Amino acid sequence: MAYKNISIIVAIAENFAIGKDNDLLFYLPSDLKRFKEITTGHTIVMGRNTLLSLPKWPLPNRRHIVITDKEDDSFPGCEIVFSIEEAIAKVKDEKEAFIIGGGSIYKQFFPYANKLYLTLVHKPFDADTFFPVVDYSQWEEGFREDHYDEKNGFAYSYLNLSKK
Repeated sequence: MAYKNISIIVAIAENFAIGKDNDLLFYLPSDLKRFKEITTGHTIVMGRNTLLSLPKWPLPNRRHIVITDKEDDSFPGCEIVFSIEEAIAKVKDEKEAFIIGGGSIYKQFFPYANKLYLTLVHKPFDADTFFPVVDYSQWEEGFREDHYDEKNGFAYSYLNLSKK
């Protein structure tokens, strides 16, 4: 069952790759700017490894919920939860909450998401972390913007999808 206020934001390669060695696969400044614009003023939900991979946290002007299985975890400026259900309960009154990773968190939240904000890079990457396969027939495209990044030498698209 999808929750109307749970959205996923992610940059994926065409083979659904999202990361390797707890790091991003590519550096796209415009994608990072888009992430900031979309998530600022909202709650972001992530796993502990995603938080620890951020260059600096907490990110400004966002409520942080970190899912962990380590009872002694403490991250200043962040709320700690120990399950997906606990995270969903904490965001139930939010207009929109964003799931920002990592791989296992995306996989667990995917059935509950009502919107996907994708940056789709039109090439495959070698990775150890993948996003769930998206059956595009189950989603309605509300926005698409195509780009080419000269520095990286690949095309990518921004897609906003809503569950049908």
